[in-house]
Amino acid sequence: MNIHEYQAKGILRSFGVPVPDGHVCYNSASAREWAKRLGDGPWVIKAQIHAGGRGKGGGVKLVRTPDEARDVARQMIGMTLVTHQTGPEGKLVRRVLIEKGCNIARELYISLLVDRNSSKVTMMASTEGGMDIEEVAEKSPEKIFMEAIDPTVGLTQFQCRKIAFSLGLEGKLTNKMVKMVEGLYTTFMDCDCSMLEINPLVVTAEGELMALDAKFGFDDNALFRHPKLNDLRDYDEEDHNETEASQYDLSYISLTGNIGCLVNGAGLAMATMDIIKHYGGDPANFLDVGGGATIERVTEAFKIILSDKNVKGILVNIFGGIMKCDVIATGVVEAAKQVGIKVPLVVRLEGTNVDKGKQILAESGLNIVSADGMADGAQKIVQAVAAC
Repeated sequence: MNIHEYQAKGILRSFGVPVPDGHVCYNSASAREWAKRLGDGPWVIKAQIHAGGRGKGGGVKLVRTPDEARDVARQMIGMTLVTHQTGPEGKLVRRVLIEKGCNIARELYISLLVDRNSSKVTMMASTEGGMDIEEVAEKSPEKIFMEAIDPTVGLTQFQCRKIAFSLGLEGKLTNKMVKMVEGLYTTFMDCDCSMLEINPLVVTAEGELMALDAKFGFDDNALFRHPKLNDLRDYDEEDHNETEASQYDLSYISLTGNIGCLVNGAGLAMATMDIIKHYGGDPANFLDVGGGATIERVTEAFKIILSDKNVKGILVNIFGGIMKCDVIATGVVEAAKQVGIKVPLVVRLEGTNVDKGKQILAESGLNIVSADGMADGAQKIVQAVAAC
């Protein structure tokens, strides 16, 4: 789960991490009033979407008067903002953040993430703030400092000071950085984060540290422990089908192809997409119904797949282990009747009670094409879609 910048800064503020004064606004009049409340300008107006690169796309503007804040907010709210992370379709801006400007002396970078190689939370720091860390890693890898944190010990003062020194901070700024790093680590652990990025972390002309931008990623599996964080979820920023699928415990990811996939098991789902590509097709989604699929879940899966107007055919690929093939076949038939599938449907069944499953499909009276294996199923659906 991702959240907006203003929400991220609210969380950081609650953990004692310094962030600029600001407020989210949903209309231009509110932006004008909050500019007055925040004190003397300048102020920064920032479009709130779940994507980076907003500044280059015109989603970050400096304003110097309340009237200018109103005018810029009016331009941003309702615009479709296109950045390198949104894709060419862009994202609709529904709210903006107005915050007090600060005198930037230096821009730094710091983040925390889970490093799968070391199985530890790792802190990354760089003097190249304000840039994409991927670009820094490619062009100047020596400018990235990494510090792995032992989970049995936790973050130590020694590590905090190492990070401060790696960023070239001295004197009072070192102590301030130690305190900030401690706050960031506490935030990361207490909120079950998968990623926490501050870019840029700025040193102001007055000698203060400030998290000028913030991005969070949360472990979805831990959200049951954080109902308040879950309330921050903005469904308008998420794919509608993916949101709908999550309500039925379906693992679904939208893609750009035209062949819908309904599979049980994540590994089998990946292999199914690969073999469709191998035979010249293009998968429209990743969809794992899991090992305990029911008629209701299969029906909803079909509805979600068919809600994508690009889908011209569906491949069902089921390996019946715990879930028996005759149960899956019954679910497919009932779902097909309820949904009214009008595109080619190819079903491949293998495993427990496979013969019963195929018999149920054959006797259903529906236009369902049975496949003898993955390769056969992929070829049949690709050919059927090509013939449409």
